[in-house]
Amino acid sequence: MLPNLGAIVMRILSKRQVRELVLYSPQHIARLEAAGKFPKRVRLGANRVGWVEDEVQEWLRDRLEERDDPARHSL
Repeated sequence: MLPNLGAIVMRILSKRQVRELVLYSPQHIARLEAAGKFPKRVRLGANRVGWVEDEVQEWLRDRLEERDDPARHSL
């Protein structure tokens, strides 16, 4: 067996998992994606999509930074 030398592990989130993390409906997530304001989904099969966990987490971190930096708020 070969030793693990820092292999990159990528986790894909299901639609349900994304919905639980961001608290948006699937329709709103799709609208944000279409507007380029949410990470793009990955087509995994004919009837299955997912999102890269790191990209969704980064999107959430950006929302937290906006919350904590009043100068970044855009209403």
